[in-house]
Amino acid sequence: MASVRIFASPSSWIESDAVDQCHQVAALDGMLHVAGMPDLHPGKGAPIGAAMHSTVLYPFLVGSDIGCGIAVFPISLKRPVPEKLAARFPDLDRSPDPDDPAWDFVGRDVPLGHLDAIGTVGRGNHFVELARLDETKDLVLIVHSGSRGLGESILRDHTAQHGAGPAASPADYLKAHDEAVRWGSLNRRLMAARVAYALGAVPEDPIVDECHNSVEWRDGGYLHRKGAANGDGRTVLVAGTRGTRSYLVAGHAGPEAGWSVAHGAGRKMSRSDALRRGKAKHTVAELRRTPVGSLVVCDDRQLLFEEAPTAYKKIEQVIGDLTAHGLATPIATTVPLVTYKVARR
Repeated sequence: MASVRIFASPSSWIESDAVDQCHQVAALDGMLHVAGMPDLHPGKGAPIGAAMHSTVLYPFLVGSDIGCGIAVFPISLKRPVPEKLAARFPDLDRSPDPDDPAWDFVGRDVPLGHLDAIGTVGRGNHFVELARLDETKDLVLIVHSGSRGLGESILRDHTAQHGAGPAASPADYLKAHDEAVRWGSLNRRLMAARVAYALGAVPEDPIVDECHNSVEWRDGGYLHRKGAANGDGRTVLVAGTRGTRSYLVAGHAGPEAGWSVAHGAGRKMSRSDALRRGKAKHTVAELRRTPVGSLVVCDDRQLLFEEAPTAYKKIEQVIGDLTAHGLATPIATTVPLVTYKVARR
């Protein structure tokens, strides 16, 4: 069985189910090492918040949202009043029209010609956020989304023939995978450009864009990342919640950590638990105005409760664990002003 190491302190919230999943993955044929990040939590068949190194390529360890990641874009606004800006966000549940100026900024080379859902944020924990950098007046757009239905179709094609087994042709899978990763990056840039124009700003290129669902050939094996970002000399945004700060970190993780760092706070409640507990603890109004004073654009009440800040681990603990284990060094924090989830149900 492969080695397993969890990069979390004894005081961190790590479910035993997630640790069990790490050991189940470690027992797969060809597995070399499994590294669990401090945001580790259970997933569907495989842990989320893990880097898994193997001589065999397993598409299910990457999952359906291939290329999902977080990008950070500078944005210049004269008077960032959250109430006014929240009302000006475009409908990111709908793809932009062909004549939308955002296309001119990002270009029209869409990987695989896959236009379905391009320029949209999706559901779950995906978001687009206008945030303030540290205690400065500098603003950024944070975009968390992925390859939408494209990645799902790639995994579905594989599982229809091979289930949770390895890729029959790693080269063929990697070719489709790489296009999905490129699609996810384009999707984030397109949404950022749409929001910038809607808020009266000029779009800019990202200062950070790292995906956290991917696989690559590394050091004699396939390095699968599921909810883990490339932490080998990269700057990464580790997302908090819509009611807390997020952290920009300098990653310097080595092979024991799968050259990876955490991608966010990580769930500590299932969606059903968060919905049940949230309805007993919060009102919709409370969840649309966060403790840090930011606004949440989300007309789906169920999603509001499922994605409540209390459903997630403490981001400060995650960052503390990354720092204590020598995987990353904090550079700056961002404070949310407006977080877009979904405009219409």
